[in-house]
Amino acid sequence: MYLIKTQGEMSAKALAQALGMTAMGAGQHLNKLLEKGWVKNSALKTGRGRPSSVWGLTASGHAQYTDRHAHLTLDLIKLVEVNFGPQGLDQIIEARSQQSLAGYLQELSGLQLEERLKRLAQLRSEEGYMAKAIETEEGFLLIEDHCPICSAAKTCQGFCKTELENFQACFAGLAEVSRSEHILEGAHRCCYKVVAI
Repeated sequence: MYLIKTQGEMSAKALAQALGMTAMGAGQHLNKLLEKGWVKNSALKTGRGRPSSVWGLTASGHAQYTDRHAHLTLDLIKLVEVNFGPQGLDQIIEARSQQSLAGYLQELSGLQLEERLKRLAQLRSEEGYMAKAIETEEGFLLIEDHCPICSAAKTCQGFCKTELENFQACFAGLAEVSRSEHILEGAHRCCYKVVAI
């Protein structure tokens, strides 16, 4: 993985030579990494004949290396608050919230309650929240098993406030939305009750 990370896509043969092993041995290691979803195999057309096969890192593979985006985000939040005050930070969070809401409303337009909830869960999963929608006796639940902005939300709970407000706006006239579980309050997930009006 280090070789691919530092040198770009490589063939199994090139990797084997660099590592001082057989191509079959390198292939076994690559297949294990493939099962984990850390590498991908793609064909590279180099002229006539069969295309050669090269290996590269997937997004998950790149994620195995140090990523300081959470620290950068926290630094930026603090700098915005220091330089523009709490009101400035609130304005930025509100602008982000309105941008997200506009995207959600466009995607959910014309959908009824259950389809709307399923589509919102799909959109949230694409954003990294590992979201799902389930039906209960009382209505529906929107469950988010992961929070990709948890570090930022711990520093500034305005993010959580605007998320709840956005969900409420997404179901205005169709359902009442309330948060029943919250990671920042010690729960292992965030969960929202969606009850038809």
